[in-house]
Amino acid sequence: MCCSRKTSVTPLGGEDGTFDYDLAVIGGGSGGLACAKEAVNHGARVAVLDYVTPSPQGTKWGLGGTCVNVGCIPKKLMHQAALLGESIHEAISYGWEVPSPDAIKINWSALTEAVQNHIKSVNWVTRVDLRDKKIEYINGLGEFKDPHTLVATLKNGTKRELTARNIVIAVGGRPHYPDIPGALEYCISSDDIFSLGHPPGKTLVVGAGYIGLECAGFLNSLGFSATVLVRSVPLRGFDQQMALMVTNEMEERGVAFHHKCIPLSVEKLESGQLKARWQNTETGEQAEDVFDTVLMATGRYALTKALNLPAAGVTAVTGSGKIAAQTEQTDVAHVYAVGDVLEGRPELTPVAIHAGRLLARRLFADGLQHMDYENVATTVFTPLEYGCVGLSEEAALDRYGEESIEVYHAFYKPTEFFIPQRNIRNCYLKAVAERGGAQRVLGLHFVGPVAGEVIQGFAAAIKCGLTMEQLMNTVGIHPTVAEEFTRLNITKRSGKDPNPASCCS
Repeated sequence: MCCSRKTSVTPLGGEDGTFDYDLAVIGGGSGGLACAKEAVNHGARVAVLDYVTPSPQGTKWGLGGTCVNVGCIPKKLMHQAALLGESIHEAISYGWEVPSPDAIKINWSALTEAVQNHIKSVNWVTRVDLRDKKIEYINGLGEFKDPHTLVATLKNGTKRELTARNIVIAVGGRPHYPDIPGALEYCISSDDIFSLGHPPGKTLVVGAGYIGLECAGFLNSLGFSATVLVRSVPLRGFDQQMALMVTNEMEERGVAFHHKCIPLSVEKLESGQLKARWQNTETGEQAEDVFDTVLMATGRYALTKALNLPAAGVTAVTGSGKIAAQTEQTDVAHVYAVGDVLEGRPELTPVAIHAGRLLARRLFADGLQHMDYENVATTVFTPLEYGCVGLSEEAALDRYGEESIEVYHAFYKPTEFFIPQRNIRNCYLKAVAERGGAQRVLGLHFVGPVAGEVIQGFAAAIKCGLTMEQLMNTVGIHPTVAEEFTRLNITKRSGKDPNPASCCS
């Protein structure tokens, strides 16, 4: 059955070719829930299976998936807490009288309690929403028995079987732990940090992807010493000039980086602290230090191994556990996958949500639209945020060649940075464009305040075929940081100084 054809809605049935459900979704995260809710809007009978296996440190959570519980939402709240702390100190420069500014500090327990209370409220609203939409929620660990039959192992150990005409795999992923002594026993991950029952203290973050840098950034800004081990390059897959701006800013704020280093072991001392050892992969030199917390941010793996995919005939990509599905349809016609389990797709919540909705429309409403995975905007919520959409400079040069690419760039001075005399050295943006014609924009990159808010609107413009001519003829809102994109006029090729002479000319 082609995924673009309508699947007829069938009554509850037995062994005569009918099924208990028109759609069963394995995984109660953003993508799976979006698909389920869209399906019932078109008359389908839907069940959602969701179960959270506790982390190695025992952390578990409710319905809603990674984003709600241990991802985007708590991360943004922690980031906001850090920004507020910085703002209190900056307020003094603006004339606010702040008693005993040196005594300002974060109450970790109050912060985590507030974050967890919000998450629990979202868990509850999500369950109520499923009930109201007549979607059956099964709190069980699902796996395939055969291509149309799932077995759910419930919390009490009992098993329940159900059949479905269509099945969507949306189980997402979990943090990877390196195979070194002490990792599983003593280290935490992003699954644990947002509900950690004690202040993290001096923290070692192993890994320099966006999760590692975001955690190190807000911890440092909250007053906890942070050190990052970088195995290869920071923010792999992102524009590396912008990644350097991000890490430069973090270093200038006090985060320590050890480059080309891999962890060797983590040992618990009698004091309760953790002694971590690591090695420089270029020099072979080893080093060690003592920390209160070691946070592993060394990537994620797809939760497909527990699904018994061979029983359904679905093939996972060897090693990664991810599934190759060009249009969300696996190599089994009625089995689909959305979200972080897909090979070569952006691991982003809005991507999973949109793909899930479009899939449901194709299955149950004669929809024809497929998910467009190109030009998806995203933001890294480091202390100075990095937002981007489209191709990195490296990717554009590789795809089109140096002579076919023009890069416009500029440093800028956020107005709100003037009075507190904040560091502006890493406030930078660039547009990667075709060199010929109207110069279609291939990528936009921005490091600075509220980068996520800035890049979102420009993402729509990129989707509409934005050109440099159009960008330059757009009148900006002054004084904002977003207007800096409309002021771009200096190319890297020209060799001219990209530093601004004035804020108003």
